Amino acid sequence: MTPDMELALAARAENIAIVRHAFGGLGEAFAVSEQKLSDIRLAVTEACANVVVHAYPDGHDGPMEILASMADDELTVVVRDWGRGIGPRPDSPGLGLGLSLIAALAETVQLGHGGGEHTEVRMTFALTDETPSMSILPGTPSGAHPEGHTQRAHGRQASGHRA
Repeated sequence: MTPDMELALAARAENIAIVRHAFGGLGEAFAVSEQKLSDIRLAVTEACANVVVHAYPDGHDGPMEILASMADDELTVVVRDWGRGIGPRPDSPGLGLGLSLIAALAETVQLGHGGGEHTEVRMTFALTDETPSMSILPGTPSGAHPEGHTQRAHGRQASGHRA
């Protein structure tokens, strides 16, 4: 599948603004709601910032690739680098919250290695506003109180246990 947008940039902090701007244009082209576009841009910014800060050692910059594909009211974004991969770093300059933030904003997040020697973060975003803010998953007994069961909140799986 050919991506709807493909960017290849050096993994430098100043290029993150270019990525954000490009996603603004993509959002306009596909009539993405302002709130959803804001979430997408923040998640993609975090993924790109992780590449800039963590992928290449000693301040060297290497390539960063961003692909975006639209299919069936779902946007898939892939951020790739050819650096040292994803792993714990005791010398990390960040707080380690970037991937958690991405996971909170995207419908799905996959981390791994693609077909080559690269690391990728693959995110999907539902673009329809039809997802209810909370619904009971199929298989929940009828009449059951939703707080005792796993629920979906804004399309993401969330635990609904009482304290």
